[in-house]
Amino acid sequence: MKDICLALLPDSLASNEPAAFIDAPPPLNSLTLLRLFRYSPAMHEIIATYGYPALFLLSFLAATLIPLGSEWLLVAMLVQRHDPVATVAVATVGNYLGACTSYAIGIYGGNFLIGKVLRISSPERERAEHFFARYGSWSLLLSWLPVIGDPLCLAGGLLKISFVRFSALVAAGKLARYAAVAWLTLGTQTVAA
Repeated sequence: MKDICLALLPDSLASNEPAAFIDAPPPLNSLTLLRLFRYSPAMHEIIATYGYPALFLLSFLAATLIPLGSEWLLVAMLVQRHDPVATVAVATVGNYLGACTSYAIGIYGGNFLIGKVLRISSPERERAEHFFARYGSWSLLLSWLPVIGDPLCLAGGLLKISFVRFSALVAAGKLARYAAVAWLTLGTQTVAA
């Protein structure tokens, strides 16, 4: 494989010196991620130092309109043998509270915050409102989905969905997502061992 990569490089970059970037990375699958998290000293140090607070913050921010993902840290913590129940609980609470901020913005922020500050485009907002019109507040169970999940929480606030109903549906959806990720991770970890 190294010879093929060297043949593809320009002559100025090709040399007889081994380079780390020349070896092709292994295919990215759950076992590769497991090995990466297990053997990365930097990842281990970050998790050991900041663990649950980092997971909470990342989960919180991921549920706002900031395009982040928190699943990778949940997986990393589970691979590092953190308590699965506590890890799923912290991620769920952080993600739920982040969704509550979107809900509050929908209730109190009005069109100015939604359009000017958060820069939610009209198509995104219309898609979320259309989803609500079609499926009602039950669509909040899908608030964990990428792209449409955060605008759904915002639409829940805009449409003045009861906070109790909003909380039950969003928390259930987010808990189910993190529990599924944990279950898949722990199942993969068992296979790899």
